[in-house]
Amino acid sequence: MTVHALNELLLVCSLVLLVAVAAVRISSRSGLPSLLVYLGIGVLMGQDGIGDIHFDDAGLTQVIGYAALVVILAEGGLGTKWKEIRPALPAATALALGGVAVSVGITASAAHYLVGLEWRQALIIGAVVSSTDAAAVFSVLRKIPLPARVTGTLEAESGFNDAPVVILVVSFSAVGPVEHWYVLVGEILLELAIGAAIGLAVGWLGSWGLRHVALPASGLYPIAVMAIAVAAYAAGALAHGSGFLAVYLASMVMGNARLAHWPATRGFAEGLGWIAQIGMFVLLGLLVTPHELGDDILPALLIGLVLTMVARPLSVVLCLLPFRVPWQEQALMSWAGLRGAVPIILATIPMVSGVDGSRRIFNIVFVLVVVYTLVQGPTLPWLARTLHLRDSAEAADLGIESAPLERLGGHLLSVSIPRGSRMHGVEVNELRLPAGSAVTLVVRDGTSFVPLPTTVLRRGDELLVVATDPVRDAAERRLRAVGRGGKLAGWLGTSGSA
Repeated sequence: MTVHALNELLLVCSLVLLVAVAAVRISSRSGLPSLLVYLGIGVLMGQDGIGDIHFDDAGLTQVIGYAALVVILAEGGLGTKWKEIRPALPAATALALGGVAVSVGITASAAHYLVGLEWRQALIIGAVVSSTDAAAVFSVLRKIPLPARVTGTLEAESGFNDAPVVILVVSFSAVGPVEHWYVLVGEILLELAIGAAIGLAVGWLGSWGLRHVALPASGLYPIAVMAIAVAAYAAGALAHGSGFLAVYLASMVMGNARLAHWPATRGFAEGLGWIAQIGMFVLLGLLVTPHELGDDILPALLIGLVLTMVARPLSVVLCLLPFRVPWQEQALMSWAGLRGAVPIILATIPMVSGVDGSRRIFNIVFVLVVVYTLVQGPTLPWLARTLHLRDSAEAADLGIESAPLERLGGHLLSVSIPRGSRMHGVEVNELRLPAGSAVTLVVRDGTSFVPLPTTVLRRGDELLVVATDPVRDAAERRLRAVGRGGKLAGWLGTSGSA
């Protein structure tokens, strides 16, 4: 590649990113899911669009899609709160395993009997569209104040169900007869166990290392966190486990470990997640050939209708039956089984494997994802309001950033008091911080001052709290507890756990 060609490529990439960033603003106002905008950009750049770019490399798309999915799962895991996901783990696991099995069976039957596809093709489509998309779930649900159990279940399900679905799609796309179902089940359980063990181990070791090593620059912490997350995926995949589950669990462990410079790390991960989503969807848009979709629109609508109205609700009802989940929450979780880039990426597996009719499988999946994302995403907030499932407003949590003071053996905590925090009106001495920690500076309306014990804290204040290593965690827990419960947090039993 010449320097001139490289400059042209950089110009095109930068313009695509700028258009995609602007499209996020437009989609947030209109309610149109941003992933559809990115797909549209790719289609416009493709051979049937104004860009006239001919791209048909399914193998490259699959590799880049896997890499993007690793980044998206890492960003999602870093933002997942353990206190919300812990009660939802059994239900999410049931949905990720049993729910996938039910969806595959019903959807594949519809593809075979209603559309007339061969059983191998029908099973591939059933497996491909049974996975909920992590990027779609994370981006949509975190904008809607839903009950913690609903959000935790859906987020954990989207993080867990990629592993069994990938195994099923690869098995159905392999040359030769499909393995017996009990062999597939055993393989799925083994890969999940290996991926979970590696992910938890890598996440714990990475958190321990980052908490005990002071890096020379704050910008190195986000790089280290993402490198650890990617290492978890690679280790899990090389050990013949689920790399996707490994990266999600490792990121979740680090995301709940109160690492130094955490806001900067979250911002960095979120930026990488957006780049991964944009690049992945644009590339998938390039891969599709719009003039070939005409004959596959009706089959996609029929299969999607069965998936959305029969397979997904039935899988939710059957899998959540032991957990006695209210019907309103079951209805919302049935409608919130969002599909996105993951099914389209998985649809490239049979193309790479040379399965007969693989191009039609890709086209059906593409149309299904576009149409039903357009229907489900914008209507989800309305359904939550109709079912009275929008969570009541809670006290806003504090924003706390920690910077290690290696030579002093301590930490400098930067605390932001947001609107709605119950720390508003609390005096400094009423914080009752543990010995070895103290509020050293308050910044209010652009003016900084050293507080007195009787200084009353206000919303919008920025506090600098110095804490020695032994009491750093206790000081942060106490600050969060006061932020949630006010000066009586200790007696009211308010927890400061993240």
